[in-house]
Amino acid sequence: MAELPLIAATRRLPDACEARLKKTHRVRLGDDAAAYTPEGLAKHADGASVLIVSPAETLNEAAINALPASVKMLPTFSVGTDHIDLAAAKKRGLTVTNTPGVLTDATADLTMLLILAVTRRGGEGERLVRSGTWTGWRPTQLMGAALGERTLGIIGMGRIGMAVAARARGFGLRILYHNRKPSPQADALHARYFDTIDGMLPHTDILSLHCPMSPETQNLLDARRLALLPKGAFVINTARGGHVVDDALIAALESGHIAGAGLDVFAGEPKLDPRYMKLDNTVLLPHLGSATAETRHAMGMMVIDNIESVLNGRPPLNPV
Repeated sequence: MAELPLIAATRRLPDACEARLKKTHRVRLGDDAAAYTPEGLAKHADGASVLIVSPAETLNEAAINALPASVKMLPTFSVGTDHIDLAAAKKRGLTVTNTPGVLTDATADLTMLLILAVTRRGGEGERLVRSGTWTGWRPTQLMGAALGERTLGIIGMGRIGMAVAARARGFGLRILYHNRKPSPQADALHARYFDTIDGMLPHTDILSLHCPMSPETQNLLDARRLALLPKGAFVINTARGGHVVDDALIAALESGHIAGAGLDVFAGEPKLDPRYMKLDNTVLLPHLGSATAETRHAMGMMVIDNIESVLNGRPPLNPV
């Protein structure tokens, strides 16, 4: 009897996904706390035909070249692929797949959580109660910003950007957006299109980032662009930490030009600039964008669907 193919995963998967994999494959699961080096990844993938990765790993050229010859496929448990050197993967002949579409609602919901938390100073209030220093209600305590009639500027009007815009309309926000081209779907939300980011920013009360990571979007929110936002604006990032120049955003938060920031992603995460943690006007989350049980289950099943398609000689369902 032929030995079942070995699937290696760098992290634990939702229970139902692990159970499904184990029915038809040998499975080697990784350590959620591991910080994989290229050598560590190669060792973990030894003998495996598939290596399931996540945004927590850096699959640069060195890591990809170090992988054993047995590995033919790199499915990532994510939509984004900026943690993978796609050119190196292509050169090695590796099939890379991702999980688009299934995390739209979860990430849009979390974006609204951050918008509400930072504009209504929810993080400060929660910390005040937990510290035991709350002395009771008073008329001037932690006054935040009402959403009605303010503008939400969205950079990147893809699935998630559109879902955020639809939710934001329910809170009375007027929608502005920048995208590579106008979106017909955005017309139904009475959204105003700007063909440049710089043109949109002066009209934006709350800026939310929803663009993919690319050389063009690396460090797109720098000191110059932050200065274009009106004084008292808010910044929300549930996309990628690399979109933001930390020094610039921290300086703007410290000066009060930016009234607050809600951040779910950070450059170099899980490490982040420690200055953020000293700022009361920030709400900081540990990359929770897709973290609902339903979404992570759907992502895991999509990963497995892609694996089974490729291992059975069919094209991948979600090729990158």
